Amino acid sequence: MRRAAVSIGANLAEGCGRRTNPEMARFVRIAMGSASELDHHLLLCKDLGFLHDEDYKRTSKSLVEVRKMLSALYEGIENELGVQAKASAKG
Repeated sequence: MRRAAVSIGANLAEGCGRRTNPEMARFVRIAMGSASELDHHLLLCKDLGFLHDEDYKRTSKSLVEVRKMLSALYEGIENELGVQAKASAKG
């Protein structure tokens, strides 16, 4: 779970370091995959009794918020790429 959680931020940092929107979008997608992996691990831990229901609900709610932020970031980057593509086609 720690690896998946850390991977979310690490992939965002790596995407920023690439300094291009297509690369950033790629790493945001990877971060989204890590968030999905963490979601699975949380559910599994709850089902196996390693995590109390209250802790699962609280953590899962926070993860939903992170996933919403990742989706909004991805959509913003994709929209910007679309605008850039239209500008290139005109030029």
